[in-house]
Amino acid sequence: MVSLKRIYTITGLVLLILILGVVAISTWYTVDESDQSVIMTFGKVEETITEPGLHFKLPWPIQSVHKLSKETFSLQFGYKEEGGKVKEYPRETKMITGDENIVLADLVVQWKITDPPKYLFNSDDPQKILYDTTSASLRSIIGSTKIDDALTSGKAKIEADVRELLSELMKKYDVGISISAVKLQDVELPNEEVRKAFTNVTDARETANTKINEANKYENKRINEAEGEKDALISKANGDKAARTEAARGDVAVFEKLYSEYKGNKDITRDRLIIETLEQVLPNADIYIMNDDGNTMKYLPLRPLEKEETKTVPVPEEEEAKAPDNEESAVKGGTQP
Repeated sequence: MVSLKRIYTITGLVLLILILGVVAISTWYTVDESDQSVIMTFGKVEETITEPGLHFKLPWPIQSVHKLSKETFSLQFGYKEEGGKVKEYPRETKMITGDENIVLADLVVQWKITDPPKYLFNSDDPQKILYDTTSASLRSIIGSTKIDDALTSGKAKIEADVRELLSELMKKYDVGISISAVKLQDVELPNEEVRKAFTNVTDARETANTKINEANKYENKRINEAEGEKDALISKANGDKAARTEAARGDVAVFEKLYSEYKGNKDITRDRLIIETLEQVLPNADIYIMNDDGNTMKYLPLRPLEKEETKTVPVPEEEEAKAPDNEESAVKGGTQP
């Protein structure tokens, strides 16, 4: 029959082996490259381990380890993709824009655990806080954005604003989460009729912008042409101004010259000016200078004299060479008895 002492001894050895096994197992732990760990001593945070490899700690229940991933997580807001199928939640994505239109907007938030102790102990469900904060941030930004910007060119700005607001809120809630990126997936209208109406409005707006651009182009063209014509007129006017100024200076010089002549010979200069003026006023008239002394009218026909001078034919050189001989023979003949 086994003695009671032997039973106690065997039981003690078994307990000792178990305790040593637990100590051996719970004293060493490993951290992967994609993980980070929190060491707790009697339920209090001791330190955070981020270096991968084999690490030592005090055995349980003195110290315990909580491991968390260092990878980037994705939060899908407004839809969920499972098994290659996408399930949408329109009630969550329906929101009002700044100009009181309804749109459906969903997005993806990239986030990481940057402070493991806060992530573990500052809230019961940090991912639920992130989800609600994402919804609040997106609705806030969409609520201050016009529908045209939300559906067309304003998506990049919406993403940046949502990320900034979401980061501020998560920092305020202090749950150990940081936001890496925010990406809008879809921003669309709630039903087909509204989409069609908006498409028609957008097409009309694009047509109007095209017409406006064409009108501006034509306006610029006409303005450039008008500017060119204006410059040409100004140049011509400046040229006429310079020409008239020089002509006036010439007239002044001529007048001063005539005036100096007039002071020396008043009668002759006056008669000459009268004759020149008559020739300018009556270019085709015959002018006669007459002197009426009461007995016989005497006149000098200027025009006929000028015409006769122009009609006089010049004598050829051969006849001019013979002329002295003829004259000489005539003289000789006249001197004979």
